[in-house]
Amino acid sequence: MKNQNEKLSTGKFALLGFQHMFAMFGATVLVPTLTGLSISATLLFAGLGTLLFHLITGRKVPAFLGSSFAFLGGYAAVRTLVQAGLPDAPSNAWIPYAGLGVLCAGLVYVVVSLLFKAFGPNRVMRYFPPIVTGPIIICIGITLANSAINNCATNWWIALLAVVIVVICNIWGKGMVKIIPILLGVVGSYAVAALCGLVDFTPVKEAAWIGLPFKTEETVFSLFGKADSSLIISTIVAMVPISIATMMEHIGDMCAISSTVGENFVEDPGLHRTLLGDGLATSLAAMFGAPANTTYGENTGVLALTGVYNPSVVRMAAVLAIVFSFCPKFAALIYCMPAATIGGVSLILYGMISAVGVRNVVENQVDFTKSRNVIIAALIMSLALGIAFSSVGAIAFTIGGVKISLSGLAVASLVGILLNAILPGNDYVFGKSDLGDKSVNFKV
Repeated sequence: MKNQNEKLSTGKFALLGFQHMFAMFGATVLVPTLTGLSISATLLFAGLGTLLFHLITGRKVPAFLGSSFAFLGGYAAVRTLVQAGLPDAPSNAWIPYAGLGVLCAGLVYVVVSLLFKAFGPNRVMRYFPPIVTGPIIICIGITLANSAINNCATNWWIALLAVVIVVICNIWGKGMVKIIPILLGVVGSYAVAALCGLVDFTPVKEAAWIGLPFKTEETVFSLFGKADSSLIISTIVAMVPISIATMMEHIGDMCAISSTVGENFVEDPGLHRTLLGDGLATSLAAMFGAPANTTYGENTGVLALTGVYNPSVVRMAAVLAIVFSFCPKFAALIYCMPAATIGGVSLILYGMISAVGVRNVVENQVDFTKSRNVIIAALIMSLALGIAFSSVGAIAFTIGGVKISLSGLAVASLVGILLNAILPGNDYVFGKSDLGDKSVNFKV
């Protein structure tokens, strides 16, 4: 592998590590900013998750694990479920429930990694073809668009500035500017809002320089002995199906990294190991109130830009993320970000998520002249969007005295998988379309 064992000077090694952390930073901290999860915990477990991934994959894959956007819809659904079920609970009471759901989603990776090891990717992926994953990804973005508009409405000029910066950097930017448009959009609109007196920096002044990255009441362990069983089941069912989309994202990223570096990581260390590393990193993060992890396309862009593929550089970035996670003042600076700035960048981000779903369907050449494909896509989209934007917001029923609520995405995912399995004509073969199998990527 080119530059795999390249000897780097201490200064170059540090600079390359900072560059990788800089590339993942904007998107990674955006997820907790949008959801209300801990920014410090996010950075800590992005770093720890990356190191765990490298350990499991034999330190061969130069991949960084950051926050996954695919679970944003799930977090929104769980927040609604918990606030309705526990109206008198603290505002952050939903976080440990969501964490438990994501923890279980991470364990799905473990199960699938074992299946990949036992049966090979072709037989397993037959149950998760683009006609299922594509529409699900489309619906994830659309269901989130409403919150983006609400945030933009707080100050449309600041939101528009964020959009313009992201578009200019992404289309006409060069080098690192093109790789980090979201970060630049956030920094640019944030700075203008601050200069216009629209930001209150009191929390930054009051925050300590050093502190613990997570709160005990936001960990999964806080549920022991006092959790609502109905909410536990509902949140697990809401989160677990999303892992279908994130596993496709993972496979796409592994293909992209392999292509960039010139090594077949799908074969060695193998998808069974990379999925295992990603899944365990996600479960670990969820236990402590941090977002689900995923391999980051931004860092793949840095690999292509620098031509330095040494995995130890990525591990350096992981260590730096861990160090920054212990600075509450830094987290407070992110917390003070204007809602309009968040709305502007998420307006593009959520739309990009849906666009990626469309791309996944198109590049895999899904045949919509087949009735089975039309039916599957139609039911996935109508159920996901219809339930999400209905007055009920979820499908609720009781089993054995336990009330279970299923989000629109959960219902749509389950129905899509089931229909694909039982309807005749499933001719999807993983690996047949090299372009299509690389097309799942949630990052801008």
